[in-house]
Amino acid sequence: GSGDCPNRAVPAESLRRRLETVLKDADLLAFLKSEVSGELKFHHEFRVSLAECPNACSQPQIKDIGIIGAQLPKITENACTRCEKCVETCKEGAVVLNSTAGGPEIDFSKCVRCGQCIRACPTQTIDAGKTGYRVLLGGKLGRHPKLAEELPAIYSEVQVLDIVKRCIAWYKATSRNGERFSELLARDQSLISEIIQEIKGA
Repeated sequence: GSGDCPNRAVPAESLRRRLETVLKDADLLAFLKSEVSGELKFHHEFRVSLAECPNACSQPQIKDIGIIGAQLPKITENACTRCEKCVETCKEGAVVLNSTAGGPEIDFSKCVRCGQCIRACPTQTIDAGKTGYRVLLGGKLGRHPKLAEELPAIYSEVQVLDIVKRCIAWYKATSRNGERFSELLARDQSLISEIIQEIKGA
């Protein structure tokens, strides 16, 4: 349940409620019943998963749309006491103390945007930068499993809802006879390109 995750990067109760409304309004079950000849199978379901932290217990990487709470760390002007709490806290080894300058450095290619180093830093030398959500599209299990593709940013709650609505509308306009969202994306990357361009332009 919401609020139970001790590692959460961002509280997601508001987004969870709003997503439930979007999904209810989309009525994907009725859509699938109209599109699929014969009995609906488990794999026909369109799945959206929301995780409050990168531990991702709800498995967003294998869902049609996966959403993960994210908090991007930033280095401030505050003096570092070299306590190494940030280094000890980071499970990814993304934080190191610079041997000459003395302060922390973050390797963003390793950082999973969990926010643990931010909470560990007693001097706010590492503080919260952008906070929001990572969004992954097109994951699935089954005979040909595929991990979802991550969009290249951290998105606000409003942006996440817009992306979800766009994905569902595109899926309903494109899918025939229960074809999976991931299969559609593999064949046609235009939706992902459009979302990325629009977010860049916003």
